[in-house]
Amino acid sequence: MLQVDHPFPPVMDNGSRILILGSFPSVKSREEGFFYGHPRNRFWPMLAQIFGEKTPATIPEKQSLLLRHHLALWDVIASCRIEGSSDASIRDAVPVNIRRVLENANIRRIICNGALAGKLYQRHLQPLTGIEAAVLPSTSPANAAWDLPRLADAWRDQLTF
Repeated sequence: MLQVDHPFPPVMDNGSRILILGSFPSVKSREEGFFYGHPRNRFWPMLAQIFGEKTPATIPEKQSLLLRHHLALWDVIASCRIEGSSDASIRDAVPVNIRRVLENANIRRIICNGALAGKLYQRHLQPLTGIEAAVLPSTSPANAAWDLPRLADAWRDQLTF
């Protein structure tokens, strides 16, 4: 089990209104240097479907998609011990400094991508933000019970005002 620090900063600007929080970047995401880098993760195709856009392929395209739709993106864990990419293996999780986002964006809604992100957010970050998060089904390929159309339906209402 490796001790790993989160390798990249949040995506946000002062127009961001919704903050999406995952748990911790997968091995593939850490290798690629950006969120949801595993080719079977449905995060980027889901956002593209919800907003009627082409699925972004590059990091700049992904950042642009987020910011165009007033979304910020980060994770709840700043560092942890983890085996591979398994959320179930995470130990000694240290939460991110959520103020880094709250002081630079006008966040009105927080969405957690999956149960672990939701649990850790509620325990460590909600007392600081005062914002109750919507915990939505994970876009991870490990959540095979949810196909892309079903994920998009579940996420759509939370991503639009």
